[in-house]
Amino acid sequence: MARINQKDFFQDNYDTFGTTACGVAWDSEHSQKRRFSAIVSCLGDVRNDTLVDAGCGFGDFYLYLKERNNLPKTYTGLDLCEPMVKEAQVRTGCKIVQCDILRQPIPAADWYVACGSMNLLTRLETQVFIQRCFEKSRKGFVFNLLEGKEHEGTFSYWKTHEMTKLCQALGAKVQIKEDYMDGDFTVVLRG
Repeated sequence: MARINQKDFFQDNYDTFGTTACGVAWDSEHSQKRRFSAIVSCLGDVRNDTLVDAGCGFGDFYLYLKERNNLPKTYTGLDLCEPMVKEAQVRTGCKIVQCDILRQPIPAADWYVACGSMNLLTRLETQVFIQRCFEKSRKGFVFNLLEGKEHEGTFSYWKTHEMTKLCQALGAKVQIKEDYMDGDFTVVLRG
């Protein structure tokens, strides 16, 4: 069980902030784009690759890639929240699927990405989410997490050494990217 009800949390954000970065629980569009930039710097050129955006929200990562002329060969978005799925379908014109990544089948792709998608999950759920996405990726899985000491509350926090240990146990080669934003880090997993 997630730390809180994710559907309710994101529905409330959507109702309050609409189709903005705040609607997907980022404090601003600027911070959202800094996180996207960190992910893209780890991915490189994806124009010949397939990509699944696990927790795609409104499809903002797709639009970010489009602005940079770095759209993948195919993009698929997965999200739990129905209004976000519908909005992402309109914004991207791509295949966007309402899906519980922890419990339902997910497609294979060259790359999986997740930006903020695990911030409401428990430790065990985060581990399952990472394992499932990594197993379905042919080239790798790039995701970000909130950095800090884990404590009770809405959001989940990780230390980089904790995440490295968890991912190495999956047999992954792990690279950590830091220093692009306080309180955030990006992880690259390759087989």
